[in-house]
Amino acid sequence: MKIRPFDPADTDAVIELWRVAGLVRPWNDPRKDIERKLTVQPELFLVGETDGAVIAAAMVGYDGHRGWVNYLAVSPGARGLDYGRRMMEEAERLLVELGCPKVNLQIRSDNAEVRAFYEHLGYTEDAAVSYGKRLIAD
Repeated sequence: MKIRPFDPADTDAVIELWRVAGLVRPWNDPRKDIERKLTVQPELFLVGETDGAVIAAAMVGYDGHRGWVNYLAVSPGARGLDYGRRMMEEAERLLVELGCPKVNLQIRSDNAEVRAFYEHLGYTEDAAVSYGKRLIAD
């Protein structure tokens, strides 16, 4: 798998990847999320491809205090091949280059498979509660 920055031509493939991975929700328009990401640190929007096909993606960001990884997905047919681990390693490498001391991510509480994936990579559950407030409706 080759990891590279997102290109706008990847949009449909990335949205389909997120859809089959179960990441798309009615309250988050993935096209708008992509448009927004392309205005802030677009070089941290990563895709993984094999044979020209997008099989992995992740939105990475750094706000000067913490790094974040959102929308990490690997095609169901490519899971178990270390692609998710490689995407996270690249995200972490890029964040370290920016001087980022800690990375955070959010996992839906009922997603045991994904929790196990991140725990295997050394992530632990923080003693924090995630709050959110929508400022712009999708």
